[in-house]
Amino acid sequence: MPTGELRRPGEVIWTVVVAAGSGTRFGGPKQFEMMGDRRVMDWAVAIAREASDGVVVVLPPDVAEKEGGVAGGATRSESVRKGLAAVPKNATIICVHDAARPFANEDDFARVIEAVVDGADGAVPAIPVADTIKVVDDTGQVVRTPARGSLRAVQTPQAFRAEMLRRAHASNGEGTDDAALVETEGGKVVVVDGDVLNRKITTRDDLEWARAQQRGEQ
Repeated sequence: MPTGELRRPGEVIWTVVVAAGSGTRFGGPKQFEMMGDRRVMDWAVAIAREASDGVVVVLPPDVAEKEGGVAGGATRSESVRKGLAAVPKNATIICVHDAARPFANEDDFARVIEAVVDGADGAVPAIPVADTIKVVDDTGQVVRTPARGSLRAVQTPQAFRAEMLRRAHASNGEGTDDAALVETEGGKVVVVDGDVLNRKITTRDDLEWARAQQRGEQ
């Protein structure tokens, strides 16, 4: 059951942890790499269990049954849909969290859940973009430079009204995150404060950084 301020009267909160990726950029399935005494995905699943009434873990098909999870699909969005199918119909809020973000904490979940309780269809944690961003065409030519003040780097966990998230996925659309599908459906998605430590493990350097953080090194 959710603990502390994550408890919401009348709300049933479930989390889908997406751990089905092949880790192409990493060079293998990063979710199974060790970080301290646990795998990367185990850290993400543990906080999801603390923050939720229930958790569905979506995994590569060849290990899903052994791990007690749900077999994922060929894309991230398809994997989320596989997870959604296993979430009970009485869930009122569904969070989606990437297994490659082992440092998400209870406050990260609390902020997105609170925003949905307050009336948003979806809520995403995000941090300001520090670098200047260029939009380029297929030839590499700069098309425009968006104002940095309006840009945010989005993280997970993301939280949604269950019926809206299910509706957004009903058309089998594809997106780099679930909020994009909800936005396409016309849902109201709001941004809440993210955490710079809630970094996604994408490369080997990211994993070494995460291991150092877990050991308490600077």
